[in-house]
Amino acid sequence: MKYALNWDLDSIFAGGSNSPALQAELQHLQTQIHQYHQAVVAFTPNTNTEEADLKALLALAEEIEKNFAECGAFIEALNSADIHDQKAKLLTGQLYGQMPAWQLAQTGLKKKFASYTATAWHALMQHFAPVAFRLSEMRRDGQELLDENAENIINTLNLDGQSAWSQHYDTIVAGIQIPFQGQQLSAGQAFNMMMASPDAKVRQELFAKWEQAWSAQAAVFADTLNHLDGFRLNNYRLHGVDDFMKEPLEYNRIDQETLTAMWDTVARNKQPLVDFLTRKAQLFGKEKMEWQDQDAPVLLGNFKERRYTFDEAADFIVANFNKFSPKMAALAQRAFDNAWIEAEDRPGKRPGGYCTSLPKLQESRIFMTYGESVNEVATLAHELGHAFHSDVMWDLPSLNQDYAMNVAETASTFAELIVADATLREAQTDEERINLLDVKIQNAVAMFMNIHARFIFEQNFYAARQKGLVAADDITRMMVAAQQEAYANGLATYHPHFWAAKLHFFIDDVPFYNFPYTFGYLFSLGIYARAQQHGPGFEDQYIALLQDTASMTTEDLAQKHLGVDLHQADFWQAGIDMVLHDIQTFMQLTEKYVQ
Repeated sequence: MKYALNWDLDSIFAGGSNSPALQAELQHLQTQIHQYHQAVVAFTPNTNTEEADLKALLALAEEIEKNFAECGAFIEALNSADIHDQKAKLLTGQLYGQMPAWQLAQTGLKKKFASYTATAWHALMQHFAPVAFRLSEMRRDGQELLDENAENIINTLNLDGQSAWSQHYDTIVAGIQIPFQGQQLSAGQAFNMMMASPDAKVRQELFAKWEQAWSAQAAVFADTLNHLDGFRLNNYRLHGVDDFMKEPLEYNRIDQETLTAMWDTVARNKQPLVDFLTRKAQLFGKEKMEWQDQDAPVLLGNFKERRYTFDEAADFIVANFNKFSPKMAALAQRAFDNAWIEAEDRPGKRPGGYCTSLPKLQESRIFMTYGESVNEVATLAHELGHAFHSDVMWDLPSLNQDYAMNVAETASTFAELIVADATLREAQTDEERINLLDVKIQNAVAMFMNIHARFIFEQNFYAARQKGLVAADDITRMMVAAQQEAYANGLATYHPHFWAAKLHFFIDDVPFYNFPYTFGYLFSLGIYARAQQHGPGFEDQYIALLQDTASMTTEDLAQKHLGVDLHQADFWQAGIDMVLHDIQTFMQLTEKYVQ
């Protein structure tokens, strides 16, 4: 092994969940938050010292945000790498127990921002031009807040409310085990095997057991989802908000017209995707695609799917990143050399993958379970794209590093596209091209169908939850109906308890954790097309776009750096057309195998 399969956490805080350094930092954070609150109370708008006072406040807030992020990333890493680490669970409570005090101070500052007249605010922002957009967002939020005491009560109750239900989901998932061939698989292991195995019988058997495992605890998951989103909806109601899309749209800095244009364009292009799924099913000897077969590899003739060891994947990614961006390649090489990645396939790990930032160290850490397939190479590249996005922003003010999820998925998906096309270029036979095109198109199916189903489901669930608790059976019916609509009835079987198995529905801090993926995918396709036209010279333009992702609306970002209007269908169609071209090639290459 040239590169470690386990990440280095000791360079953050030595000692794991017993780390004295972490405890010292948590104590320091508590002191800082107290100091910040006092400074906010003392801050007086429209005085001779307001500019200097606000600069001092923002500097202290930046320190607190970095410390909080560093501690949070470390504790999350402990919980992800070992779901049985009980001390790590307690650390989560210890850290987030400080959140209400921080939120109370931020509430006070936002309300003071809201007290400015438009003229006075404009005058003050002349001295804070680099962060004026973000400060103005805080002022907007301050105009919608309740009084400080009420906001503090809500934030405090959240610890044992919305946030607690999200953590409760993790606890339930930690106990999920899937029996298979004499062994007990964790949820993450079972999912990887179920979706990637070349053996149809293995996929079918695992999917049946997978569904059984989640359905067995459907009532518990339904309670969790009902109360998590019920808390959120009640919070909205207390603030006079009935539209549950208001917060996710504001968080992602896009407007409803943009979101509607995207989904409407996607909906008009479903038939080629259905044709692809049907053709793939035919290659498997079936008339129609079944749920568990969507991501299965297409292996025709004598072709055997290429496997990549972790070392081979690392070298492949770095080499192909370098063709587009030497800076991107250098960051990836640094991640491999310095053990930023937890990749080992072992029991006791949380399912899924993510990239988390460490702003004080100016590093990232990546969590995944690596399985040597080309899909896992793409996932690794995806997470390294997130790390690169963070890396190019370290020198910006913290406020301008707070980019939303939709544009966060742009850099990651862009990195994934680089690797997907690189594997295609190296293909030696039609059978290999078919296999790799399938892998690439699977991503489009996920973005245009699976995630569309999640969006439809959540909209319907929130609408029902506004009227009262929703029974587990009704939630399951909503899920199947959403899948049937999003897949344009293109599947023979569906995943009824997908709502229970998908972590994204149970995340407390970001509502509607779904459409940003599709947005980022299509947005990145537009950027990728530009990159192919410009070659290596596009690197600086790409970095400039990433550096602006937290300091303007997404519509303004697209206009400034790409010269496009996100309200228009033609932008979205241009990205989809790239996918349709891949599907057309796949259909042509596979035609002889189904005659």
